[in-house]
Order: sequence, then C-alpha cells, then structure tokens
Amino acid sequence: MSKKLKLTAVAVTAALMSINAHAAGYQVNEHSASGLGRAFAGEAAVADNASVLARNPAAMTLFKTAELSGAFTVIDPSIDVEDQTFNQTAKDVAPLAVVPAGYYIHPLNDSVALGLALFSSYGVSTDYPDSFNNGTAAGMTSLITFNVNPNVAYRINEHFSIGAGVSLVYGDAKLERHKGTKLALLLGGKASDKSIEMEGDTFGWGWNIGTLYEVNDDHRFGLSYRSQVDLDFEGDFTDSTGLITDANNNVVTGKLDVVLPAIAEFSGYHAVNEQWAMHYSVQWIQYSKFEELRATSDQCSNGLCMLKDEDYDDNFRYSVGATYTVNPDWTLRAGFAFDEQAGRSTLSIPDTDRYWYSAGLTYNVNPDMSFDFAFTYLDGKETTFQEDDSTFTSSGGAILAAAQINYKF
Repeated sequence: MSKKLKLTAVAVTAALMSINAHAAGYQVNEHSASGLGRAFAGEAAVADNASVLARNPAAMTLFKTAELSGAFTVIDPSIDVEDQTFNQTAKDVAPLAVVPAGYYIHPLNDSVALGLALFSSYGVSTDYPDSFNNGTAAGMTSLITFNVNPNVAYRINEHFSIGAGVSLVYGDAKLERHKGTKLALLLGGKASDKSIEMEGDTFGWGWNIGTLYEVNDDHRFGLSYRSQVDLDFEGDFTDSTGLITDANNNVVTGKLDVVLPAIAEFSGYHAVNEQWAMHYSVQWIQYSKFEELRATSDQCSNGLCMLKDEDYDDNFRYSVGATYTVNPDWTLRAGFAFDEQAGRSTLSIPDTDRYWYSAGLTYNVNPDMSFDFAFTYLDGKETTFQEDDSTFTSSGGAILAAAQINYKF
C-alpha cells in the first residue's frame, strides 16, 4: 500500500465528515427561513410557500398559482475542541457559513403541478489552528453540495396527492492539512508546515417521493422520502510530508465513496382556529448505511488503500411548533427541535445531541409578495471522546439567521 495515499485517504475522510455545527452527523437542514422559524416542524405538510419542495413534492397540489421562493441562511457556529491530554484548545473551529436555496412551483391545472428545488442537503466547514497538536486530522476542511431537484405532483382526489422527483447532486471537497505538533517532532520542520492538500469533485443521482393527505382545509399530514445518494469522489491528493522516497511522485489520483443517507419525514399541520396553527415532524435519517470509508486506487495493494469502519446508527429528529396569524400583514411562528446524536464521537465528527430554539415571522407586502425572517439558537451537548491516545472534549453551539422572499405570479 502507498503510504502517501493512505495518508491522503485519511485526509479526505476528514474533509467529508468534519464537525457540523448545525445538524447531527453531516446533514444540512437549513432549507428556508419560514421553516427555520418553526425549527422545521411540519415541513412536509405546512406548505406556506414554495420551499416545501425541499421536503415533500406532493404538497405542490396545494398551490393555485405559480410561486417563487428564494432564501439564504447565515450560520455562525461557536465550537471549541479541547485536547485534554496536551492541554490545548482549538476555538471556533467551524467558520461562519451561508446556505442559499431557491424554489419554483408551477401548477398546470387543478391536478398536476411541476416544481424545481435548488438547495443543499449536506455540507461542512472547519478550520483548526495550524499549530493544533493533531494537525493531520485537523486543518482547513470544506465540503459543499448542491442539489438540482425537478419534481412533479398529481392530485388523486380531494384528499390524496402524490409527488416525485429526481436529484442531481454536485459535491466539492477541499482541504489543507498541517504537520501539527506530533508530526513536526517526528519529521522536523514547523507545526504549521503543510502536509497534505486535496481537491476533488463529483456528481451523484438520487430520487424523492412524497404523499399528502388532507382531512380538510385545516388538517393535513405529509409523508416523504429522499433516497440515499452515493458520491464517488476522485481527485488529486498531494503529500508533502517527505515520507515518500520518490520526490517526483507525490501526487496520486484516488477514489473514495461517500454515502449521503436516505431521509424520511412525517409531518402534521392543524389549524386550531383562524389565528393559531400547530405543526410537528419526525425525521428519520438512515445513518446505519454509513458503515465504512473505503479508499481505492490501482497504485495500492489489491486496489485497497484504506478501510475505516464506522459506528453509526439511524437517528431521529423531533420538532414541534406553532404559528400565530396576527393580522393579514403579519404572521409569527416558533418551534423547538431535538436532533439526536447519530454516531460515535471522533475528532473528525464529534457528534452530539442538539437542541433547537427557533422564532420567526412573515410580513405580507401585498397578496403576491411576502418576506420571511427567522432566528435560531442551537445548543449542542458537550461530549468527551478518545482518539489517538488523547482525550478530547467538544462543546458549543450555533446561531442561525435566515431571510426569504416569496412571490406569486
């Protein structure tokens, strides 16, 4: 096995599975400002604007006219990782991020509607200090995914609607790694010296389905499923540690398969009266499919460069919320969510339970245009774990803010 590719495969692993400050595992939930304001409770059934496409295509049959929604969410994490063994703390390792999204729904008639969703399902970003003791597992990491998701919906009768779509998912991963204190002592040089650089991208395909049951205008239930997407990354991996004797061959093309797990969601929406509505969701993420990370190349022995077993289980996210219509111009909403830990904590994924406290509002400029705003405080449970003969503690949370415009044609 090539030592170089073994090192770089580990680096790619960290690039794809780094700290995610705002969802369990490595999922991104931030699809809309209206949804954020209720902690994404009832997302597969509320359908108050076109962003419902991110959760349930069947809900497009609720729209009588074409509608366009565009949103962006600003995520400001505050995550600290402490190496208790070496008495070293990396502060704010997850930098500020912006997550955009866009949606369009076009009813063809009373029974059929088409839609297009543009959003991100997965994405992470971390930036450790150059001198962090475990530099080969830290450094700068970025994973960006973008989902292009056309959908169609059909109303079977006054109660039942179904919908389906396909997804083209683009993924881009970049990273830099440094020697860190350990490797600098072993090989010489400074802790801040670069050891590994990587950049790669890929495309993957998936699909989604959904159904909507309307008891009446005030009560409805939504059920949706978004399939697993397999991303087969291929890129150039550069090792600058000096461990390779052939100085002219420090770049290897390797492949690493990454699973974006399937997601299912059940939601309910109930209008109590003309002003109050309640909504809730249970989301299931099939993290048990994330069983291993396997890096391959024809320059490795038997084609296998690295095999790392993972300890992940399917997890659930529970959310409840309420909406209050003040008057025709203003709507208020709030929500709470519990996002349970998906996998065993490691330095690359110090996963933990998370609690969402959300509030938001809608301002209707006129019958055709409205704006949504939302704010969430996300509280992450402190977690302690062992890795590389060291004890680490991860703590912190995040502040999320979002804005959205909706326009009916």
